[in-house]
Amino acid sequence: MTSGTTGAPGFGRRALLGAGGTVAMAVAAGNLSAGRAGAAERFREDPFALGVASGDPWPDGFVLWTRLAPQPLAPDGAGGMSPRAVKVLWEVADDERFQRVVSRGWTRAVAELAHSVHVEVSGLRPGRQYFYRFLAGGVVSPVGRTRTAPSPFSSPKSLNFAFVSCQAWFEGFYTAYRHLSEEDVDLVLHLGDYIYENAIDAMGGVRRTPVAAELRPVPTTLAQYRNRHALHRFDADLIAAHRAHPFAVVWDDHEVEDNWAADHSKYPDVDPAVFRVRATAAFQAYYEHLPLRLPNKPKGYDTRMYRSLRYGRMATFHILDTRLFRDDQACGDGTKTGCDARLDPGRTILGAEQERWLYRGLGRSDSTWNLIPQQIAMGQVDTDPGPGQSFVMDFWDGYAASRQRLFDEIVKRDVSNPVVLTGDMHRHLVADLKRDFDKPDSPTIGVEFVGTSISTKMNGEDLDASGANLLQANQHLKFTNYQRGYVRCTATPESCRADFRVLPYVTTPGAPVSTRASFLTEAGRPGAQRV
Repeated sequence: MTSGTTGAPGFGRRALLGAGGTVAMAVAAGNLSAGRAGAAERFREDPFALGVASGDPWPDGFVLWTRLAPQPLAPDGAGGMSPRAVKVLWEVADDERFQRVVSRGWTRAVAELAHSVHVEVSGLRPGRQYFYRFLAGGVVSPVGRTRTAPSPFSSPKSLNFAFVSCQAWFEGFYTAYRHLSEEDVDLVLHLGDYIYENAIDAMGGVRRTPVAAELRPVPTTLAQYRNRHALHRFDADLIAAHRAHPFAVVWDDHEVEDNWAADHSKYPDVDPAVFRVRATAAFQAYYEHLPLRLPNKPKGYDTRMYRSLRYGRMATFHILDTRLFRDDQACGDGTKTGCDARLDPGRTILGAEQERWLYRGLGRSDSTWNLIPQQIAMGQVDTDPGPGQSFVMDFWDGYAASRQRLFDEIVKRDVSNPVVLTGDMHRHLVADLKRDFDKPDSPTIGVEFVGTSISTKMNGEDLDASGANLLQANQHLKFTNYQRGYVRCTATPESCRADFRVLPYVTTPGAPVSTRASFLTEAGRPGAQRV
């Protein structure tokens, strides 16, 4: 395992078999037979090497995840497992030592899903901390910590959350995740680029860790995507963050291929039918390695990642997928000047069905904060500091009518306090969202907080030349920073605050973390203010 510490503070790295007595007592009482406890499968190596995770909290439960993989980087993508199914016990408790188990059950880890496990636990109390673990083949997993969401119509005093994105394994260590594991947050949102599909050199880029030849090429098959996920996941700091907090995840482009759009590869000569086969493999591997609920399980190429999470009357997260249903990028992609096609009123970045779902959800929401986690820059991002304008066709700028429809619906439906949460750009950025970006005095209808990468683009710097150009060309931008890190947020009935956390370096492990800047937006007063 690479990088970092052995776990988040506050609870143990490894629960011993029978710790707290719950498993041992259950077997002794005859509730679990020795055979059902996994005697048919015994492991010489730790089957929980990729850790445990939880996700998508609801008021009465959450989804629990693990993948049995005693050899996570086995070239065949099977993780060192035989083809047979393995019974796995899961437990949820009020306490770390499992003296007060509140839910327990069995599931099967099957080869068809890389022996991953997705358990949807229900019947729990809202707004509560819980601990969980798994048992397979006589081995008990590390203990994870998670939380349920508050009651739907409760009024929490605050909501603490963080969001992250872009973690190229070969471009930096995951020290940011070690720090994130120590933060006091109710939820972590991962906004995409959980893996990178680039070819990897023999020494793992800046990691200087030997990488087997079978793991280096650009992945195109299910086995290769499984191994690419395992390579990124087999990291102590990332495992610690997943153990410490529930995640809500959604993909961007690098989970499949850079800048893919629906069934279009970035390479024009790739047949869409051929690309769909590759994307189907990537979708399945993504599901196999993350804590996702059954509605998000791919059915071949047919997959739905957009969904909502409610945190009482404080906030609703409207989680978007800006990849699977979009039109192809205009004018051949890239950064372009004078591309009229980007203004085509028929173009969409969400697809018609997801647009209707989003407008309906925003219109019906009674939450103080309507948070919109998604992948790519929504606000206008002119990259030309001169008199002209140039736009990135992969951003919402390449789908200007789709953005305008959303902004019009926000105004029409009088949506309460919209805040867009964005990844992808590998930089921190704060922007006011304007009804008309080409008119500086146009009303501000919301704010956008963009979070930098965990490791992608290596160390970075405080203000790079591109960032300076962005600030000069876009009056609605309030701040940018090009270091690595994450964003920590606090929502209260009065305000939503974002702390932009940065690390001075990621090409070697052990960097400290600090807050580079903090901004907030006040309820009922759209616009970002520096704290």
